[in-house]
Amino acid sequence: MRQIPVDTSSATVMVAKPAQPKVRDRRTGEIALDADGLKLMTVDVMFAANDEVEILSVTVPETGVSGELAMGTPVALTGLVARPWENEFNGQKRHGIAFRAVAVTSLTGAGVKAA
Repeated sequence: MRQIPVDTSSATVMVAKPAQPKVRDRRTGEIALDADGLKLMTVDVMFAANDEVEILSVTVPETGVSGELAMGTPVALTGLVARPWENEFNGQKRHGIAFRAVAVTSLTGAGVKAA
């Protein structure tokens, strides 16, 4: 499946909703795992670039979530990629873009300078 790298160098990225486990099956509550068996998390971020702001849900392995990720915290998204998807459920076609990152790291704390 095609993955498109996303350049975040000129964007402002902040936590909109703290990390939560990604649910694979809503009926059973099963938590999603990646190919290596790591628990996946979802972090909603405010992504502001080119005079536009969007809320993106980014999937990241639990080990890639670092620092205090409270609402409003500025973060860095390492290895962010966009992946188009399409499926059919009950005769309805759906499509969208899924976002995945290697890590979501808080930019607050010791040794981090504000831009």
